[in-house]
Amino acid sequence: MQIAALDHLVLTVADISRTREFYQAVLGMAAVTFGNDRQALYYGQQKINLHQAGAAFAPHALAPTPGSADLCFLITTSLDAALAHLQTCGVPVVAGPVQRTGATGMLLSIYIRDPDGNLIELSVLADA
Repeated sequence: MQIAALDHLVLTVADISRTREFYQAVLGMAAVTFGNDRQALYYGQQKINLHQAGAAFAPHALAPTPGSADLCFLITTSLDAALAHLQTCGVPVVAGPVQRTGATGMLLSIYIRDPDGNLIELSVLADA
C-alpha cells in the first residue's frame, strides 16, 4: 500500500462555533455543514472535520482531546502579510519567524494557537 495524500483530519474541540469563527476569520477557511449536521472547515483540497469534545462521531481516536494537535499549514501570502493580518485579528504569535524542515523543503514559520490551544504553524517555503 502507498498513501497518496491527506484527505481530511479531525480536530476535537471545546466549542465548534468558536473554532469555526477562528479558522474562517484568521485562516480564511470555508466552514460547511454536511451529513447529519456535522461541521467541517475546507482549505485547498483538504478539510478538517470538527468533533465536539465529549460527543465525537464514532469511530474516533482513542482519547480525543481539545488542544492536542500540532498542525502546519503552507500559506500563499508572505510572512509579513500574515503577521500584519494576525495583529489585525488580535492573534498573538507564539514563536517565529523561525526556520523549520517541511515535507518538501525548508520552511520559514510563525506559530499561533487556536481557541483550544492547538499549535498552528503558518509557513512559506524558505527558498520561495
